[in-house]
Amino acid sequence: MRDHRDGKAMAKALRAALAEHGTAITHAEALELVARQLGFGNWNILAARIAAEAQARPAAEAIRFEEAVPIIRIFDVAKAREFYLDFLGFGTDWEHRYGENFPLYTQISRGGLRLHLSEHSGDATPGGNMCVYMTGIRAFHAELLAKNYRYMRPGLEQVEDRLEMQVIDPFNNRIRFMELTGG
Repeated sequence: MRDHRDGKAMAKALRAALAEHGTAITHAEALELVARQLGFGNWNILAARIAAEAQARPAAEAIRFEEAVPIIRIFDVAKAREFYLDFLGFGTDWEHRYGENFPLYTQISRGGLRLHLSEHSGDATPGGNMCVYMTGIRAFHAELLAKNYRYMRPGLEQVEDRLEMQVIDPFNNRIRFMELTGG
């Protein structure tokens, strides 16, 4: 997820998006807009904060990983929506196509988990497998069973120190939801 440290990238994206809609602004104007949107008085204040935070961080803290967002290959938008939105309960954050009748690239999310679904052939390989650690797996399992989805009724299994529930999407991508139980 982007934050104030990504101000320059956000300004570049804003400028490009506005240009697509016929509105031209300078890079400096985009920087000022982003700074104000993030709650800073102007770009100079935001830039000073970014520089101060970078200098204050010890070298070992400079490397930091944030959440990974898997890309999942899909072939049928209607089937993907039925599975991910209707069955699993995700919501659509945004959708992108380069034009009419082009492949879909979209972000969906639920409870802190974000996934990218893509019809683009080079983005991912069908048949992927991912592990998602979570809490509340029993409630999630009950919710899925209550939906009576005709293509899947996942089980819940104790495996060593965790509860697991596996689902397989219409494109043979597997998601193993896991909750650590400690024994």
